[in-house]
Formats: sequence, structure tokens, C-alpha cells
Amino acid sequence: MSKPAMIALKVEIDRAKNLFAALTAEQWALPSGCTDWRVQDVACHMASVFHQIADPASITGGEGKDAEVDAEVPVQARKSWTPMQVMAEYNEWAEKGFAALNAMQEEPTASMVIPMANLGSHPLHILGNAIVFDHYCHLRHDIGHAISAAANLPRDEAALSATLEWMLAGTPEMCAPALASCSVGVNLVFEGPAASSFAITPPASGTGLWSVVPEANPAFASATGTAHDFVSWATKRAKWSDHVTLSGDSGAQAGATATLDALNII
Repeated sequence: MSKPAMIALKVEIDRAKNLFAALTAEQWALPSGCTDWRVQDVACHMASVFHQIADPASITGGEGKDAEVDAEVPVQARKSWTPMQVMAEYNEWAEKGFAALNAMQEEPTASMVIPMANLGSHPLHILGNAIVFDHYCHLRHDIGHAISAAANLPRDEAALSATLEWMLAGTPEMCAPALASCSVGVNLVFEGPAASSFAITPPASGTGLWSVVPEANPAFASATGTAHDFVSWATKRAKWSDHVTLSGDSGAQAGATATLDALNII
């Protein structure tokens, strides 16, 4: 189960609340690292995600086909809100959303696999990890683009481990279209908090979904960096080549670059 992720999520919620409460009117209006979103819009998105989890009937969302397109719907509907309205929605629905996610950690709900648009199909318990990822990325990389206090939030092992669990669980389905044209596996080696290694592995038959296997494969080239930077480059917020060191056989490295290019985790 993903109960450790819920502990990390509670900490992330508290960090978000404290950050939002400290922002000035000018800071709320700054452009974030998300294209066309202000800092306020990022916070609005974070609030609306919790709202949709806790009570989807009371909020208008997208059609459920593309997670990023769907995310725009409640944000656009709240463009005229004040920062205080956004913060109030976050404070209310973060608690309600957390309670709903916590309930998903218990069986039989925890193991129930549901389709999540282009995020793939996943057991409900891992939604807690997904929201840790959402917070980690939006706070440090997107709001952090404009606000140093957000960029400098702790990069702790609990939040990063929960984040990696979601990102790597989602990789095979989220990245399937781009990975279909690749054929060479690559190791992801993380140093620092949440230090670990994984092999992004092509299907043995040459067709079908790729897999993410714990521990490095000695036949693959290795992309070594930090889990914090992985959150940025594996979501296409940055170039992987600016944040990792690629090592191994030159032939393996050549093929691995296409596989790294194909990673685009939502």
C-alpha cells in the first residue's frame, strides 16, 4: 500500500498552506513555471485536484480524456477569483481530499484498479503518491520558478520516494506512444535523497508496454542524477541532458538518448 505517501502528503499540504499564507499580492500574480499560469493558477489547480477527489459532483472538470487539458477547466473557471478565494478553497478541500485519499488506503478499495485517462490504469491507493508528486512538482518547480521560498522547500526523502513511486509506476502507460519507437533500455540512477536505481526496460517481444525494474541493468547505459531534478526533466520542464550524467557503453548510450527523450510523465 501507499500509506507512507499519506504521511508525506500531510507534510506537503502543511508546506503549501504556509507558503500560500505568506505570499504577497504581487507574488500571487507572478508567472509560474507552467505555461500561461500565474502562481495563483498553480495553487488553484492544486486546490481543484483535491476538490475533484473529495466531491467530483460539486466541481466542473474536463471530459477525462487528457489530464492536462482537463486541469485547465477549473483553473479557467476561477481566473477572476482573488488569491484569498483560492487559498480558502485549498485549505478546505486539501483536508477533505486528504481524508478521501486516506480512505483509499484500505482494502478492498486500495487494490481497485481504475482507468485515469492518459495517466493509465492504476490501483486507487497510489493516488496518494500522485498527489505528493503533484505538490512536489508544482511547489518547487512551478511556483518555485517565481518564488524562492517555494524553490527552497525541503527535498526530503519521504516526499521524493512517494513521488518516484508514482512517476515510475506511470511511465509504461504515460510514455507508451513515444517509447513505441525506442528499443534500447536505460538505467535511472538517483543520488541524494531517495537514492535508488531502476531499469527502464523494453518489452522482450519488441511490442507492448515497457517496464520499470528495480536495480540497474549492467547491459544498459546509466543516467545518473537526483530524484529532485528527475521531477523536472521527466515532465519536460527541463532537458534531461542538463541534469544527468550518461555513462556506459557508447552504443548503449546512443540508444538510451532516444529513450530518455521519450519520457514525459504527467
